[in-house]
Amino acid sequence: MNAQKRAAIFERFRAANPHPRTELEFSTPFELLIAVILSAQATDKSVNKATQVLFAAANTPAAVKALGVEGLSCHIKSIGLFNSKAKNIIATCGMLLERHGGEVPRDRAALESLPGVGRKTANVVMNVAFGEPTMAVDTHIFRVSNRIGIARGKTERAVEEGLLKHVPSEFLQHAHHWLILHGRYVCKARNPDCPNCRIANLCEFKSKTRHLKP
Repeated sequence: MNAQKRAAIFERFRAANPHPRTELEFSTPFELLIAVILSAQATDKSVNKATQVLFAAANTPAAVKALGVEGLSCHIKSIGLFNSKAKNIIATCGMLLERHGGEVPRDRAALESLPGVGRKTANVVMNVAFGEPTMAVDTHIFRVSNRIGIARGKTERAVEEGLLKHVPSEFLQHAHHWLILHGRYVCKARNPDCPNCRIANLCEFKSKTRHLKP
């Protein structure tokens, strides 16, 4: 895909949704961090349902740490892998208090040193909480980027690097949100909605002609 197509794709995304937001509900960087940790192999809807109750009871590192693993597990047991997530979150709260004065760091290395925080989670926090032009590649972005041809790669890291290289800088701030939303609601895994896709004539997905109306 050439640079002109890429720019046109993101211009259309921006025109339709100038200020995209994550669908996770949060009010502080710490709440965002916890929500993203919980979102691994879980839907945003299920995470929001759990965090509404959790954050009403505890929404600071000290308060969540005070719950302990068992207490935290009671709040998040509706989410997959809740036992391991509870252990990681309690450990992360301890590290935030001990190493960062209870604040969420905006440094990638510091974020990735926290239990339960990998590169994707760090990228989300850096982008959403601190406005950094990072690219958090989840399953939706991986699929969409390869399918439509914006940035192809065999691994999430390869796609991330391709997007950072090829997405015009003016779009990088919101690019991962546009791609996630496009993959979640339009360019779906099994039944992409090509007839109603705003970028169908720019997309390089060879199979899309099977889905387009005559």
